Amino acid sequence: MNLIELLTKPGTASTIIIICLVAVLGILFGKIKLLRIKLGIAGILFSGLLVGHFGAVTDPNVLHFIKEFGLILFVYSIGLEVGPRFLPSLKKNGLRINLLASGIVLTGFLTAVAIKFIFNVPISVITGVMCGAVTNTPALGAAQQTISDIISNANLAAANTQTVGMAYAVAYPFGIFGIIISMILLRVIYKINVKKEEDQYRKEITGLDGKLIAINIEITNQNLIGKSIEFIIGNCNKAFVPSRIERNGDFLAVDSDFIIEQGDKLYGVSTPMNFKNIELNLGKINETKEQEISGRLGMQQVRITNKKLAGQSIKQIGISRRFPVNITRIYRNGLELMPTEEDSVEFGDTVRIVGEKTALPEVANLLGNSIKDLSHPNILPIFMGILFGVLIGLVPIHIPGLPAPAKLGLAGGPLLIALILGHKGRIGKMDFYITPSANLFIRELGIVLFLTCVGLSSGKYFVETLLNEGYIWMLYGMAITFLPLIIFAIIARIMKLNYLSICGLLSGSMTDPPALEFANSIAPVQAQSTAYATVYPLVMFLRVLLAQVLVLLFS
Repeated sequence: MNLIELLTKPGTASTIIIICLVAVLGILFGKIKLLRIKLGIAGILFSGLLVGHFGAVTDPNVLHFIKEFGLILFVYSIGLEVGPRFLPSLKKNGLRINLLASGIVLTGFLTAVAIKFIFNVPISVITGVMCGAVTNTPALGAAQQTISDIISNANLAAANTQTVGMAYAVAYPFGIFGIIISMILLRVIYKINVKKEEDQYRKEITGLDGKLIAINIEITNQNLIGKSIEFIIGNCNKAFVPSRIERNGDFLAVDSDFIIEQGDKLYGVSTPMNFKNIELNLGKINETKEQEISGRLGMQQVRITNKKLAGQSIKQIGISRRFPVNITRIYRNGLELMPTEEDSVEFGDTVRIVGEKTALPEVANLLGNSIKDLSHPNILPIFMGILFGVLIGLVPIHIPGLPAPAKLGLAGGPLLIALILGHKGRIGKMDFYITPSANLFIRELGIVLFLTCVGLSSGKYFVETLLNEGYIWMLYGMAITFLPLIIFAIIARIMKLNYLSICGLLSGSMTDPPALEFANSIAPVQAQSTAYATVYPLVMFLRVLLAQVLVLLFS
């Protein structure tokens, strides 16, 4: 078979070649900046539409399989990533921002229903427009799967799923820009100072009023002589994390039972906003240079790669009880945290340990500190989780008023199982931890495959549709995108929610990576990503479910 035949006759090889071509073009296209905004991963969708428009010939069965498998990989990796932090996040602002995100989802759904009735829009069109307007690819996959399930005629089902894909593609661009416009408008309306919001977030999320600084304290409060370190830390409201004691020119490791003597100098970390409290309760503060660890004491940065310890609190691990060593800092996702005994460590965290040099290697070995474990992917839980996720996704969910049961489908089922496994981490002797690099690779591969196939399957009639009535679909999409976002952005600000968290909330409510990329460029903190990850699971579930409900309700 020559190259011309390979590219003009449908088959497995030709389909894979075209998919790879679209992926390469799309990734390059996504790197182009337009008004400081990159399309990012969405560039693949538009390259697929372009190649499909020019008549790329693919095997529909191969294309369908790759699309669905890509969707599964994408949502499963997201679930594993956010699972460990999902429930803890609900104890902070999580419940509040999840309610706001749910409001955005439901308002968008009701807007789509209203447009369908007012303008008598076909269900395949309004479903695709709704999925595109909220930039949710798994919802598109679930809607297309539901249409295929309820329409017995294969040709009619294929035509409707193509229409859904085209409507999705038409509405998608403003879905991205609508989120960004909402962020900018909110900032202008309330005259928001981004630096102030950034500082407020660092204080709220990390418990720190400013950057961690290494300090030493000359104990001048005579009431503390003869008291334990645990008592002293409590005396300054845990505003200081100790690392070592200087006594008579020698450095000693400390634990909670260590007794303070006259002339001791206490070393550790705190933040400038706590200095006044510390000086009032403990003594004079001096800033410590990082290298001021000498004698028999040392410092080491250690990676948490022992999967048995992942998810446990520092108190449960008992480092300072078992060794003359303390954990003085935790580095996670770009954040520097001041640890307390109640804080948990996660797989992949980096911790700073300070203590006796002879004990450091043993502690590092206990915590893992293995480059091999970080680089070696854990394959078994991926396929086990996907297996159970697909099975759960096939279970019918009977909702009163619907002519047929809904399903979590190939998007919702794996997502739900991944959240559970990501939260649990370990069941019996089997662990479900995946290295961050492996998880990121799976997620990127999944979304690339899915968007490539969606673009190719919808590209043939895309331009024709856009010129005929697609511009009207785009207007419908703008309403579904913008109205819920701006309404709930204002409500969130009235509720005193941090602006950066609102940006993450808006991006997460639309499950939109390009919008999150823009939000992250506003300030170099994790507020946006944290809010995005907090609302993502619930929003994804609702988007997938409501896309099916829309199809089943009006078919």
